[in-house]
Amino acid sequence: MWKSVPEVTKGNMEYSKRKILVVDDSLALAEMVTRFLEDRQFDASSVLNGKDAVERVLSGSPDLVLLDLNLPDISGVEVLKRIKEINEDIAIIVITGYGGEQIAVDMMKAGALDYLSKPFEFETLLTSIKNTLVIRDAQIEEKRSKKYPSLEKFFPFLAHEIRNPLHAIAGALTVIRKRSDLKDEILAESVKIIEEEIQHLNRFVQNCLDFVRPLSPSRFIEVEINQVIPVVVSIVSHMFEGSSKKIRITSEMDPLLPKVHVNYDEIMRAFVNITKNAFEAMDKEGELSIKTCSKSDSHPESIEVIFVDNGPGIKKENMESLFNPFFTTKVWGTGLGLPICKRIIVERHRGKIHIESEEDRGTTVTVELPVGKSVHTDGVKSS
Repeated sequence: MWKSVPEVTKGNMEYSKRKILVVDDSLALAEMVTRFLEDRQFDASSVLNGKDAVERVLSGSPDLVLLDLNLPDISGVEVLKRIKEINEDIAIIVITGYGGEQIAVDMMKAGALDYLSKPFEFETLLTSIKNTLVIRDAQIEEKRSKKYPSLEKFFPFLAHEIRNPLHAIAGALTVIRKRSDLKDEILAESVKIIEEEIQHLNRFVQNCLDFVRPLSPSRFIEVEINQVIPVVVSIVSHMFEGSSKKIRITSEMDPLLPKVHVNYDEIMRAFVNITKNAFEAMDKEGELSIKTCSKSDSHPESIEVIFVDNGPGIKKENMESLFNPFFTTKVWGTGLGLPICKRIIVERHRGKIHIESEEDRGTTVTVELPVGKSVHTDGVKSS
């Protein structure tokens, strides 16, 4: 059924270490293809059924899947659907037996990028893989450029052009403070205003950089979210310490909550932003409840973190704009807090964030994170 495997040829290894998962119910064929790909510097592995394929995608995040349509447990169509639910950026090449071309065409409409009919030459397979990876990479880049066509190029330039003058202004202000009589109330108030504006601009610049910063794969670790929440509450409580706020915080933690594979600093930042928003919304007093729970009935399995405040809520006309960069209703807001949260949770960790709110009824923010190794779309994967 498979043609002979050609000898390894040396050449351009631009695809070296790209992850490929071979899904075929024939052990002999799966191992043969895997060895062929490994000889050409791919990071290849194989499974023999649909269930293992889905689990491997969850834990290993391949760049490309070679998917046989005829599997013993789950149909190839269903496997493709589940893979795309986990990570739509995984490229799929469908492998068909005799007479399966029409099904393969239907699967390409469902998200596969190419198909091959058995038997075929291994060099034909190699050409298909390289072409498919080129298409996949181009689609990912196009998706990113459509979402943020100019921001990612502009923000680093903005940071450089703003931060240099800010450092100079801050230095000059230090000299003014030392040489001025700050007993003069008008002068002292003016200095305070300049300091606050410098801090505001520094926060804005940092938020811009955080919004476009690529994620480091080495910083993905297993985390117990139940241990993260108290740290978040402590950080935000400290931010508002001494501001006469009387906000009661309650928590309900699922003791059986499974660990999640995340970038700790990124998830911490997202949760701090959400909690900080709740504190600011409730102003002088109110109640914030934080709940964690497991969603074992979902696919893939996930956990939820739910933040509920009894603040003034959000106006209906503002709901659709909450995740738009620079949209804000706060005097001191940068309009990047929730967009950063969305990039961290949805794009970088393949989770979900949902906000429900009604004026005078409070706000509920629900964050869902998949259990297992996360995949994000910044061109880097956890390993």
